[in-house]
Amino acid sequence: MNKTILITGAGSGIGLDAAWALAERGHRVIATTFDEAQAQALRAQAQARRVRLEVFKLDITAAADRQQVLGLELDVLINNAGVGESGSLAEVAVDRIRAVFEVNVFATLELTQLALRGMIARRRGTVLFVSSIAGRVPMPFLMPYSMSKFALSAAGAGLRAELRQLDCNVQVALIEPGAIHTGFNQAMTDRKYAWMGPQSYFAAQVPRLKSQEARTFRLLEARDTSSIVAQIVKASEARRPRLRYVAPWLQGFGVRLARILGV
Repeated sequence: MNKTILITGAGSGIGLDAAWALAERGHRVIATTFDEAQAQALRAQAQARRVRLEVFKLDITAAADRQQVLGLELDVLINNAGVGESGSLAEVAVDRIRAVFEVNVFATLELTQLALRGMIARRRGTVLFVSSIAGRVPMPFLMPYSMSKFALSAAGAGLRAELRQLDCNVQVALIEPGAIHTGFNQAMTDRKYAWMGPQSYFAAQVPRLKSQEARTFRLLEARDTSSIVAQIVKASEARRPRLRYVAPWLQGFGVRLARILGV
């Protein structure tokens, strides 16, 4: 059955590729973007590719933008919009962490609550939270982002259990991408170097950190989003999705092994 699916943060990366994949499978896809410039660019891409997408600006931190979901009968909400921040917890400004939580956790939950009104009333629907493998194991120097994904994963699992008690046929699942080459990881890790100066505890280690990050991404990042997009499609179309969908599978296996070994 074709579904009405809204994706946040669909202007680039995983959200954009998921929008194409779901639309090409015949679903009604509402692809929302952070700003109007992204929305215009996406409309032009959809027209050029002859793919039907409904596109509008939805900044999830803006209350007025969030209200737009109330007029939609959504079958699936894919909470993909998110931001990243890096830096050691020993010195990163807490306001930077707070800003990440505002998008990745608080605004995401506010949007979800609005979408749930209709889903619970209609007694059907699915909410997907795009979390991260970083939300399952601590990531040094990425903890501002990692902590927000830990919180989002906990929220998704808890909401899933709560809605089961309502017996309202509304499903909740977590999408957990590993390291995938979209440019997001590089932008996030580089962000800390804009404020880390000579006074940083880690100033002497900056060259080593940059080299280590570049090497890690070369080794680990999947070259494209196809593996995680396939999981998003599977979760969106499932009648009763499982709790977690992880890709690439090898990275997910590595995380499980690390937790078992206590690394």
